[in-house]
Amino acid sequence: MDFKGSDTLPGPRTEDHLPHTAQAAVKIVIVGGFGVGKTTMVGSVSEIRPLTTEETMTQAGIGVDDDYGSDSKTATTVAMDFGRISITEKLVLYLFGTPGQERFWFLWNGLFEGALGAVVLVDTRRLEVSFDVMGRLEEGGVPFVVAVNSFPDAPRYPVEELRTALDLSPDIPIIECDVRRRASSKDVLLTLMRFLHSLAMSGALT
Repeated sequence: MDFKGSDTLPGPRTEDHLPHTAQAAVKIVIVGGFGVGKTTMVGSVSEIRPLTTEETMTQAGIGVDDDYGSDSKTATTVAMDFGRISITEKLVLYLFGTPGQERFWFLWNGLFEGALGAVVLVDTRRLEVSFDVMGRLEEGGVPFVVAVNSFPDAPRYPVEELRTALDLSPDIPIIECDVRRRASSKDVLLTLMRFLHSLAMSGALT
């Protein structure tokens, strides 16, 4: 194969190189229904340029895809989002955002494989779409925390009301966030890591 004008293939950008201090890498999945903010979260918190697989929503999707009443949502993830963040000098998280449209949920099994934990993003205007998501995680034995994305026009509820509405056990953390803000998204990931550590210490995480 002849690559004219270049002796070598282009490599990763300098800023995309894995930190030399990294000793452990953990796979985390970010899941939720359509339009809850998964792509935004990966993009806001990733220290590398995120990989996205968004495609424009077209007339062909009418009757197949559900926009859940969103007039501003014009694209949807069709495979996954990918990003990376260093939690400490030694610990790196690989972030995989799942597609929200149900017709792409067959991809979830592959994305869940090898994941240590998950973030379930929730929109309080559409809590019902979270049940199937959490059910899939429970079936796969993937521990998760729930992050309530604070949309400006979304109703706000006390944590215990949300816990009851989502039928969550008392040990599963619920945290409010704004996925547009890097610090807020990072707090969610730190909450997940603390939860996973507590499970490991109790022997519940194998």
